[in-house]
Amino acid sequence: MNDDIQKKNPVYSKTDSTKVNLIEEEWKQILPEDVYYVARMKGTERPWTSKFEDFFETGTYYCAACGNPLFISDTKFESGCGWPSFYKPVNDKSIIYSPDHSHGMKRTEVQCGRCEAHLGHVFDDGPAPTGLRYCINGVVLDFEKAKDANKKFEENKKE
Repeated sequence: MNDDIQKKNPVYSKTDSTKVNLIEEEWKQILPEDVYYVARMKGTERPWTSKFEDFFETGTYYCAACGNPLFISDTKFESGCGWPSFYKPVNDKSIIYSPDHSHGMKRTEVQCGRCEAHLGHVFDDGPAPTGLRYCINGVVLDFEKAKDANKKFEENKKE
């Protein structure tokens, strides 16, 4: 996420794990329109349009709405579904699971564990070791390369 958007979003933090409780009007003011549509309106980006679909850098994927760590690049795989896919979240608190019966389907929605942003869905047709496929809308993902994250961590330690 670029610095201008982060400055506009006071809840965005890659280190704060406290729950975010904003009203929809506040979210609408701080999120870019495409992120708001998916994260808050439970929208879906078109398949094969995400910048993260064919992206395999080493690092961490964060919630674009609040900065919560969601997935590490080691768990990303090519599923052929048209959206970035992962087989395991960063930890048990990163993701919230909810039943989704929209569009006449029976699915499990995945939401950010910190701000409850809609991320996508999880299916049981993924690879080992979990057998799960987290099918995630790339527009609600932010990414930080591993070396950049380490550099920032070291800089923060000095302060």
